[in-house]
Amino acid sequence: MNTIDDFKTASFERKCDFVITTTNYIMSRKLGETSVYLYQVEAFFIEVYYSSRYKKVLMINAFDDRSGLDPYAEMVSLADLKL
Repeated sequence: MNTIDDFKTASFERKCDFVITTTNYIMSRKLGETSVYLYQVEAFFIEVYYSSRYKKVLMINAFDDRSGLDPYAEMVSLADLKL
């Protein structure tokens, strides 16, 4: 998969394989009882929504715009840099 469009049209199983073998993990966040894991590959980002209650991936979302990173930016602190 070379583009975000290729990723979006791939099967759920192929998306899971791609995330496991190709992407770089960045961070996670909580959304209610769901954990959202953020990954990066080439020019786009991938979110994997995982339910620990049901022990399965609920959804996989891909985006390539900065606004998709807003929920993660709120969690980043530069306090330790002593700027």
